[in-house]
Amino acid sequence: MNPTSSRLAARDLTLAYDEGARPVVDALDLDIPDGQVTVIVGPNACGKSTTLRALGRLLKPRGGAVLLDGAELSSLPTRRIAQAIGLLPQSPVAPEAITVADLVSRGRQPHQRWWQQWSEADERAVTDAMALTDVTALAGRVVDELSGGQRQRVWIAMALAQETELLLLDEPTTYLDIAHQVEVLNLVRHLSGRTVVTVLHDLNQAARYADHLVAMKDGRIAARGRPGDIVTAELVRDVFGLEALVVPDPVTGSPLVVPAAPTLPTARTTHTAREAPTA
Repeated sequence: MNPTSSRLAARDLTLAYDEGARPVVDALDLDIPDGQVTVIVGPNACGKSTTLRALGRLLKPRGGAVLLDGAELSSLPTRRIAQAIGLLPQSPVAPEAITVADLVSRGRQPHQRWWQQWSEADERAVTDAMALTDVTALAGRVVDELSGGQRQRVWIAMALAQETELLLLDEPTTYLDIAHQVEVLNLVRHLSGRTVVTVLHDLNQAARYADHLVAMKDGRIAARGRPGDIVTAELVRDVFGLEALVVPDPVTGSPLVVPAAPTLPTARTTHTAREAPTA
């Protein structure tokens, strides 16, 4: 396998959910830039969430490997991975009646030992994570009573309390309205110093918030790089099958995809012949 300078990488990665089934991801090579926000985009069923699951060791590769600091993820102890990689899956479900403070505290489990329970370091990590995500005032609230945006911030706080340098987020804006989507993505964008990998459906959001963009199609990488370098009308047509214009975002200058005007069917007028009046 090729050496990599990135902490997290994939080499010749092939993924499938069933033995003998057609691969969802095929022979994929991917380097995750350290200290940046990487966003994976692509049409439905292209393999983007499957790839993220493999990067977090939730899915065993059929072929190739995921590497963490040059070592195969499959060979590393679970605790070591949990101390290095934080993973927030799609639509996580909180235990019934759990409070915000209790849920965030669960992020410290990878650091616990039977001889070393809750410590000042744990308390500090939880306090800092809640402050960073602006959920401190919600500490005593039950998670199920919160709004969608608040709940998502709490889940991110739990992942941050894990104190990993690598954070994987699978579609963190799913089911959120536009205001909460922006709220969550602004938070992710300002997690300075951390390496973040997230899957998003919205290409314009991806182009706005990503340092590094990965576009996937049919289980392979169609393009990768800075959004301003790779998001073109040709890419949108090839990956998403959409005719569009790509113009600068008036706020950020990042690429903004504007779908072409829809082609409407030509209206047909049916004329009914009239009978001539009889004499």
